[in-house]
Amino acid sequence: MADSSIPSLFADVHIFTKRQSDFTNDNCGLQYKHTGSSIEVLESFAQLCSHTVAMAFPKPSLVFCSVLTFLSLNCGVFAKVYMVVMEDDPVVSYKASRKNEMRGVEAQKYKEMATSKHDVFLESFLPTGSYKKLYSYTHLLNGFAVHAKSEKAARILSGAKGVRLIQEDIKMAKMTTYTPKYIGASGVWPQLGGAENSGDGIVIAMIDTGIDPKNPSFGSFSDQAKSPPPNFKGMCRSGDRFPPESCNGKIVGARWFARAGQATGEFNATLHYASPYDPDGHGSHTASTAAGNFHTSVISRGYNFGYASGMAPGARLAIYKAAYPFGGYMSDVIAAVDQAVEDGVDVISLSMAPTSVSSGPASFLNLLETQLLLATKAGVSVIQAAGNGGPDVSSVVSFSPWITSVAASTTDRKYNKSIITGSGLALSCGGLSPPTPGETMYPLALADDVSIANTTDGSNGCQDPKVFIRSLVQGKVIICMIVSSNYYQLDTFAGMIDTIQKIGAAGVVITDRYTGDIDYDYQPIFPTTLPSAMVLNGVDMMNLMEYYGNNTARDNDGGVITFGATVRILEGRRASYSGERPEVADYSSRGPNIENAAMELADVLKPNVMAPGHHIWGAWSPTSNALPEIQGENFAILSGTSMSTPHVAGVVALIKQRHPRWSPAMIMSAIMTTADVTDRSGRPLMARRDVGAMVAATPFDMGAGAINVARALDPGLVLDVTYREYLQFLCAVPGVDDAAVRRAVGASCPSTRARWCTDLNTPSVTVASLVGSRRVERRVYSVGGENETYMAYVRAPDGVAVRVSPDEFTIAPGEAAVLRIVLNTTAPGNAFSFGEVVLRGDKKHSVRIPLAVYPAAVLSP
Repeated sequence: MADSSIPSLFADVHIFTKRQSDFTNDNCGLQYKHTGSSIEVLESFAQLCSHTVAMAFPKPSLVFCSVLTFLSLNCGVFAKVYMVVMEDDPVVSYKASRKNEMRGVEAQKYKEMATSKHDVFLESFLPTGSYKKLYSYTHLLNGFAVHAKSEKAARILSGAKGVRLIQEDIKMAKMTTYTPKYIGASGVWPQLGGAENSGDGIVIAMIDTGIDPKNPSFGSFSDQAKSPPPNFKGMCRSGDRFPPESCNGKIVGARWFARAGQATGEFNATLHYASPYDPDGHGSHTASTAAGNFHTSVISRGYNFGYASGMAPGARLAIYKAAYPFGGYMSDVIAAVDQAVEDGVDVISLSMAPTSVSSGPASFLNLLETQLLLATKAGVSVIQAAGNGGPDVSSVVSFSPWITSVAASTTDRKYNKSIITGSGLALSCGGLSPPTPGETMYPLALADDVSIANTTDGSNGCQDPKVFIRSLVQGKVIICMIVSSNYYQLDTFAGMIDTIQKIGAAGVVITDRYTGDIDYDYQPIFPTTLPSAMVLNGVDMMNLMEYYGNNTARDNDGGVITFGATVRILEGRRASYSGERPEVADYSSRGPNIENAAMELADVLKPNVMAPGHHIWGAWSPTSNALPEIQGENFAILSGTSMSTPHVAGVVALIKQRHPRWSPAMIMSAIMTTADVTDRSGRPLMARRDVGAMVAATPFDMGAGAINVARALDPGLVLDVTYREYLQFLCAVPGVDDAAVRRAVGASCPSTRARWCTDLNTPSVTVASLVGSRRVERRVYSVGGENETYMAYVRAPDGVAVRVSPDEFTIAPGEAAVLRIVLNTTAPGNAFSFGEVVLRGDKKHSVRIPLAVYPAAVLSP
C-alpha cells in the first residue's frame, strides 16, 4: 500500500470575511455590526456555516467553525494556532554544554517556572476568552502553542517584548519480515548478543499515529525482569484501548498529543482515541519495523506469510502519538519532540513531514527543523522520511543536514502468481490469494455478461451483489473491470472482493477496462481469502479478453448463449526471492534539496540514504478503517518512505548500542559512507522514473546509497559536526542574516564565519552552483582498532576537475585527518553531475563521499 492511499488532508482552507468598523455587512449570509470591540450577531450561526466563502491559501492554515470564533478578540471568523518562541532559555540551553545542562529537580523547577511565565505573559497581553494555550514548550524550546481567535492576537504577540519568533501552525502528513536479512541487520545481531538483545538499552521514539499494544510484535520481553534503560524517564499514559499494562518492557513510554487537532475540531475521541492507541495502523507498522519483536508470525486473512522482526528487536519503544487519520499539526509534533528528548530517548523516528515549505529565508529555519537541531545537540539521532513526491525533482520534504532523510527502495521479494486458461495460456498476474481449489478449470465470465443490465458496466464495477444473476455466476471466475486512473481507490477492490464472495462465485480476475498498462509490482497489494488475480499487463489483458471472446457464444443481441472459456487461478501467497539489487521506488522523493519556498537550490545532499520501503510487512491496528480491504487484521503490507524510515531508525539503535559515545553526526556518517551504490556484481543501482523507465540512480535519488548494516557498524572513518558548526552553516545560507538565525535558534552567528554551506563537515559534497573553483575540507576521525593507511580515489563529475590532498595518509585510532578537496569547473553545463571520493584502507575499510556538483561557469584567467 502506498502511503498516498491513507486518508489525510494535505491542504486546508482559510475562512475569510471582511473586517470593517461601524457598518452592517452581509458577508456569507451573516448580518453583523461592528460596535467597538464586539460583534453583534444578527443572523444565525448555522447560516454562516452554510454560506461561508472559502478561499484557498498557498500556506496551510486551520479551519475552526464555532460560535466562539465570533466572540473573538476583534471580529475574526476564523481561529488559528500559533507557535510562539520566547527569548528565555529552555532547559537545554544553546549556551550550555551537555555536561552543564540542567537535570533532575533543577530542570523540573525551571520547567514549571517557564510554564507559569507563559501563562502570565498571555494573561498580560490577551483578554480572557480570546485564546487557549495548548502547550508550553520548555525542554528544547522556550515557548508555547496558542489557539488564538483572531489575527489581532497574533499581531499583539509578535510585537510583544520577550517574543523571539512566532510561526503559524501548519499541517503535517504521513509519508506511507524479510528486510532485516536483506539489508544485513540480522547478520550483525550475533555481535550484539543475539536477536533479542540487539538494540538493548536503546529507546526509539516513534512520533506517529500511536501503537496497538496488543499486537504480537510488541509483546512483553521473555525476560520479564528487564526494566527501562536508566536514562529513560518517560511515562505511560493509559486511556481508551491502552490499559496501564500496555507498557510491558518492549513499550516503555506512551503519550498522545492532539491539542491542535482538538482546536480545529478534526480530532474525534470516538474515532481517534484519547490515548496512545493507534486508530490508523501507520504508527504500529513503523514501530514494528524499527523494533518489533524477533520472529513474530505474520498472519493475515488466516494465512501465515512468514516471520517478521524489527531491525533492532531488543530496543525499547517510546510512543508519542501526534498524527491521526486526518494528518497532524506541527505544534503537536513539536510538543512530542520536546517531550521525547526530555524523557531521554536515543533515536527519533519521524515518518511524517510538513505539507509545504515554510515561508522565510531558509527551509532550515522553520520551527520543527530548528527544534530537531536542538534534539541533535542533546545527542538524539533524528531519522525522517524524505517524502513520497517522486519521481519529481526537488520533491524532498526533509531539508536539514542534521537530519538523516531516508529514501525508499524495493527489495528482491516478489509475490508472483499466474492464471492458466483452458487453451494453455499462462498469464502473469498479482494477488495475495489462495488458488482455486484443486486442478479444476472453472468457467470464466465477464461481469457485464452475468449481470441484470447485461450492458457495458452493467455490473456496476462489481460493487453490488444485487445486479448479478445468481444462477449464472455461481461456480464461475468473474472478470471485473477497473479504470486505471481509479486504481488507488482501494475501497473499490474491497467492494469487488466482498461482492464476488457474496454471489457465490469461485474467484475473480481484476483487469483494466481501457489501457491495461499498470505495473503490478508497484501497486498496493493486500491479502484475500477469495481466489483472485490482477491482470494488469496490457498484453496479458488483451490475450485474456481475446481468449474469452473467442470461446463465448452470443446471440444476435449480444447476450451470452454459452460460456466456453475456463481458467484456473494459482497460489499467490508464497514469496520468491530473486537476489535482485534494490531499486529506488518511483514515489520516493528526489533531490536536489531546496533552500526556501522560492525553490532555490541548497548545498545540502538530500536524501541521505536509501532503505527498503516497498511492500513491507508490519503490524497493523485491527480497528483501523484506513484500508477497508484489511480491516480487522493485525498485519499489513505497505509502501512509502514512511516504511523505509524506521528501517534506518532501527539500524541507528544498533549502532548506538555498539558505539554509545558516537554523536548523531558520526552515526549518520557511518551509514552514508558505507552505503552500497552497486550490486554484488558491480552493476550500478537503478532508479525508477515515470511509466516504468529505469535509469542509473544518482545521489538525488538514493542519497549515499543503499544502507549496509554490517559495514555501518565498522566504518573505519567517520565525520563529525558540532553544534557550533551547524550554526556556522546556517549563517552561510544565502539570504540568511544574523537576526534570522537568532530568531530561529536563539543564538548569534559565531565570530568565525563559514564562507560556504559546503564548508559543513558532512559525508557528502554538494555544490549547487560551481563558478570557477571551490575548496572544501573534510575532517575524518579514525574509529578503527588499529593504524590504517588510506588512499584516495576520485571519480570526478562531468565538467568538473577534482583534486584531493593528501591522496594517501596513515591514521591511528582516535586520530583526525583533514582532506582538502578542490573542485574546478572545466566545462559548464546546465545540470548537476555526480562523482565520488573513495578512501580505501589497507584494513579493508572503504569510505565513500558522494559528490553532486552543478558546473555553472569557468572564471576567466
